[in-house]
Amino acid sequence: MHRRQLLNLLLVSPLFTLPFTASATQIRNARLWRSDDKLRLVFDLSGPVNYKTFSLTAPERLIIDLSGAGLSGDFSQLVLKNSGITSIRSGHFGKADTRIVLDLATPMQLTSFLLPPQDGQGHRLVLDLTSATQVPHPIAAAPRPLVDRAHPKRDIIVVVDPGHGGKDPGAIGSKGQREKDVVLSIAQLLAKRLKREKGFDVKLVRNDDFFVPLRKRVEIAHKHNADMFISVHADAAPRISASGASVYALSEGGATSATARFMAQRENGADLLGATSLLNLKDKDPMLAGVILDMSMNATIASSLQLGSSILGSLEGITSLHQKRVEQAGFAVLKSPDVPSILVETGFISNARDSARLVTARHQQAVAEGLFAGLQRYFQKNPPVNSYMAWVQEQKHNQA
Repeated sequence: MHRRQLLNLLLVSPLFTLPFTASATQIRNARLWRSDDKLRLVFDLSGPVNYKTFSLTAPERLIIDLSGAGLSGDFSQLVLKNSGITSIRSGHFGKADTRIVLDLATPMQLTSFLLPPQDGQGHRLVLDLTSATQVPHPIAAAPRPLVDRAHPKRDIIVVVDPGHGGKDPGAIGSKGQREKDVVLSIAQLLAKRLKREKGFDVKLVRNDDFFVPLRKRVEIAHKHNADMFISVHADAAPRISASGASVYALSEGGATSATARFMAQRENGADLLGATSLLNLKDKDPMLAGVILDMSMNATIASSLQLGSSILGSLEGITSLHQKRVEQAGFAVLKSPDVPSILVETGFISNARDSARLVTARHQQAVAEGLFAGLQRYFQKNPPVNSYMAWVQEQKHNQA
């Protein structure tokens, strides 16, 4: 009897009942909002979680499986009208997992990522949904012939420029954090993500701690025939209260704000660059050469602004934004007449809260994922001629 009583006592003790009555992470709440080109659904979590997603058709659904997670909130408060999501269902899956099902009115593409606690918010799972460009055909429909005319299907070349380096540490945080170290880590993570994506190739201006002059950075973009140039920074501002991410494009006129002007002057230093030398216009009449340069620069700035807007949209939610529009100033590193170029300030290392996040591996990964999502969305809308992405879009159009 003594042994049986001991066993009964153990079975009812909290040490044995707790693992079966509580999940490690709780899904506390869900929030939904729209922008011009995407729908964002955010799940607020009590802690980190592992998850996976996949889609099903007939009917269209997106499935999110969260391992070791329970549901303490509900989705009844979400306004789904005109969102493309007809309903959200959830239930237990496996031993201690939760499955969330998004019923869709039409096919949608999903980009997802996790965010660590920041800005007073806890762990979050972010789902970005965009309309799928390809409409599936009935199985019985005869397949249309693909356009397969020796298409070059080249990779989109992205040149990623980690700011500063070597003898130039960039901005220094209050605890000795160096801008050159932070941006190198983010740039390397972005490069790894690009290399995993079919249709992209990436070149790093520097992959270690060494100095590269501004003129050389732009020359590297031209050497590799870049389709896009992105310079990554984490600068300091005159006010230590300044915080959040910013995106800059070149301005042929004045700066769009005092901050933009300050940033450009700080980054340019004495290493100023004349854009005219980057185009081969030696055989052109001087007036004609000026017109060609202006036309090229204006078109490139327009593309840079569109690219920057896409990047800002992806960074929103990952980090706070210093400005919700793309700023412009005369950054020397962006003066490439024929390559869309942006400079991303991932945060202010002079701000204690920003710098504390910028040195963490989780935040650096989240920022890199946000940069990738933004540039991928830009190129899906603006695929370069003869690129693999242009070929994919062409096939989708032919099969629609």
